[in-house]
Amino acid sequence: LVTYSFEAGRVHRFKKGSGLPLSDAALVVIVCGAGGGCIARLDRLGLMKVGPDSAGAAPGPACYGQGGEEPTVTDADLLLGYLNAEFFLGGEMRLDVAAARRAVEEKLAAPLGRDAVAVAWGIHDIVNENMASAARVHIAERGRDPRRYALVATGGAGPVHAYRVAKKLQLKRVLCPLGSGVASTIGLLVAPPQTDLVHAYVARLDEMDWARLNAIYDGMSREAAALLAQVGVPEEAVVFQPTADLRYVGQGFEVVTPLPPGPYGPQHAPVLAKAFEEAYRALYERTVPGLEVEGLNWRLRAAGPPTDATRVAEALRSRDGPGHGGAAQRGERPVYFPELGGFASTAVFDRYALRPGDRFAGPAIVEERESTVVVGPDQTFHVDPYHTLIIELGEAGRGA
Repeated sequence: LVTYSFEAGRVHRFKKGSGLPLSDAALVVIVCGAGGGCIARLDRLGLMKVGPDSAGAAPGPACYGQGGEEPTVTDADLLLGYLNAEFFLGGEMRLDVAAARRAVEEKLAAPLGRDAVAVAWGIHDIVNENMASAARVHIAERGRDPRRYALVATGGAGPVHAYRVAKKLQLKRVLCPLGSGVASTIGLLVAPPQTDLVHAYVARLDEMDWARLNAIYDGMSREAAALLAQVGVPEEAVVFQPTADLRYVGQGFEVVTPLPPGPYGPQHAPVLAKAFEEAYRALYERTVPGLEVEGLNWRLRAAGPPTDATRVAEALRSRDGPGHGGAAQRGERPVYFPELGGFASTAVFDRYALRPGDRFAGPAIVEERESTVVVGPDQTFHVDPYHTLIIELGEAGRGA
């Protein structure tokens, strides 16, 4: 979702009105505070909580061996066998299993009278529920059914937890892109250059000065093309998408409405009104008959051509690395799955040796440099033409 107004520097997190309002295009992102560095602790009632405070990268989780003493999500994932102590960051960083166990035992297991593995599973399950709960609320606020969606897992720890979160949300499919641990960096490199411009002009559609409106869009088109030319996008490759902030006359809030390409004339008044009513109905399930429509802000998004995702995936795979070009399965190790009664011998796969069309059954661990994918029992996974690993939960994987 894209918003055209947001607040920066809020004094109170999530509290509207406590920050500096900005009128600019931005993606709507909901952060629930569930990173690998989230610290697990006991509250005043003796109940275990995870996050939102974090050990960060320095000193980081106890298993980093950098002086951290608090048990974190990463420490729990290591004790459960989801992470490989010898292949963290592709083997560039060795994790300290003993330090992770010591932090969990001293801070949590001993006070609770439980063993370290049971507590580690509790940490893992709590943080999964935290993420699933945040997703449920956000999806419900938008009037959507989570079961209609797939979960895209990015970040270093995202694919470790994704299939459990998907089960809690009753999703059927999880997508883990290649290089998910550095997905933000890849996104910055491959996202098409884009600019958003806006021009204020308040007028009812039935009283519109169409020549003025066309002049506004012509001016924004020239400005946008000039901006994109500075980053190497030729004018003929620019794709324009006009939108407008429209509302019923007398209302205090606008609806951002996609518009057909211009130029515009009197014959477009009913066309723009219909586009507004469709956008309005999508939000409120109804329209207000008999009211005229007016425009306040006229927007133009201009973007260059997208990058070929297949080429990006091939570039990621072509890097020299352990196991590249070898057998897909690199061995087995004990991994904790409560539905299997505890630790079970689990196949470990080399992400870079997988090929489009490969299909395997879980439980499984799929390792790459920047992340690890955990596939649960009774699930299958395959690789698509873009080298995205797709976990199919199906009916067998439904439920918490």
